Amino acid sequence: MQLVDTHCHIQSIENDSGEPGTRRLWKEDSNSVEEIISSAKENGVETMVCVGCDLKDSKLAIDFVKNKSNLYASIGIHPHEASEYLKNNQRNEFVSLVSSEKVVAVGECGLDYFYNHSDKKDQLEVFEQQIILALDNNLPLIFHVREAFEDFWPLFDSLNSREKPIRGVLHSFTDSTKNMIRAVENGLFIGVNGIATFTKDSKQIEMYRNIPLTNLVLETDSPFLTPVPFRGNINEPKNVSVIAEFLASIRGEELDELSKLTTLNAKSLFRLN
Repeated sequence: MQLVDTHCHIQSIENDSGEPGTRRLWKEDSNSVEEIISSAKENGVETMVCVGCDLKDSKLAIDFVKNKSNLYASIGIHPHEASEYLKNNQRNEFVSLVSSEKVVAVGECGLDYFYNHSDKKDQLEVFEQQIILALDNNLPLIFHVREAFEDFWPLFDSLNSREKPIRGVLHSFTDSTKNMIRAVENGLFIGVNGIATFTKDSKQIEMYRNIPLTNLVLETDSPFLTPVPFRGNINEPKNVSVIAEFLASIRGEELDELSKLTTLNAKSLFRLN
């Protein structure tokens, strides 16, 4: 069984830079980088995408994956960081990262109207810039969308075209079946993580059951969102195997088949070797 963690933040382990909240959580995990990567591979998670959330974190992800086989980086400005990014005029420096070795995507980027840590106008501006950056460099996007699909879809539709289709994944998807279907109709992938194992929302479970296998990818968002039965522990990429087992059970699918196809999906989306 070969699995792909399409969204983790392990670049912050044992590091003094990167997103502060992520670093704080990793300090609660006694395992080293080498142990976490080794444990993931022992559990069938052969490949990991390390996702940046701001300029420093994106640089960190690029440096982190350089000499590690089957680890790749994504560069992104999280919607929480949009106002700070604009205030500090970081665009040119961020754009320069896109040609770095082993960068396979732009993100995580998008809109978050649940917290609104950045002004909505700033979020939209920075999100649009990142979609254009991805299109110009033929890269997929890792989307973070929380309570903001009313603004996500108009921007997506305005920039999407048959000549230059937007490719990407809706990371940590917990929204409606309606938005899932619209995403699939637009060729997007749906990223599912540990939330699926502990949600109490029957509509979400039904949505997870109905994601077409051709559009499903797996992720941990580690160190966050630890799946059942390991709640209370720091999440690690190895837990992709737990998520795969859970989804196979609720969807009535063979684990080997789900694992094989989600891995093929991830490798196709990010154009991995």
